[in-house]
Parts: sequence; C-alpha cells; structure tokens
Amino acid sequence: MTRDMFAPMLIQGSEWLIVIVIVVILLFGASKLPQIARALGRAGGEFQKGKLEAEKEVEKMKGSQGTAPVSEREKLLKAAWELGIDTEGKTDDEIRAEVKKALG
Repeated sequence: MTRDMFAPMLIQGSEWLIVIVIVVILLFGASKLPQIARALGRAGGEFQKGKLEAEKEVEKMKGSQGTAPVSEREKLLKAAWELGIDTEGKTDDEIRAEVKKALG
C-alpha cells in the first residue's frame, strides 16, 4: 500500500476549517454561531490587550535596569538640598535631624 492510495481520503489545508465549521453547527446549532463568534472575538481582543500590557511592562523593566537604585544617603541629601540645608561636613544623623527640624 502506498501513500497515493490514501491521498483522496486525507483532509488537507483549509478543508479542516470547513470540517470544523460543520461540526460546530451540528453541535451548537446555527443560531448559536453569532454568539460563539462574538465570544471568540472578545477573547481574542482581551488576549491582544494583555499581550500589549505585558510588552509595555517588559519595556518599562528594561528601561529601569539601566539606572542604579538610589541610596538612602542620596535621598537624604536630595531632601536636604530641596529644603536649603547645608550638608557640608555633616553626618547623616545631623542632616536627618535638620531635615526633621525644617519639616516641622
């Protein structure tokens, strides 16, 4: 037996789509087809929306990897600078006390 004997019985390519549509019509009835199509459309839309959000999140994470995390000292110095406090020659505790005093 060769493969050529069975060639007429094999379903190929887009013929599967026709078979699937016929099976769906037989299982659910023709009146349910629009509802099924809408549900599949919504599911596809939600999938695309989720995919875009995930891609944006990945890009956001890639962009933030290039920046070094801000140290506690840098935060303290920035706060002191914004409040107009001189930090020259002062320890972190002294700067922290002056920031607290300035904030009230």
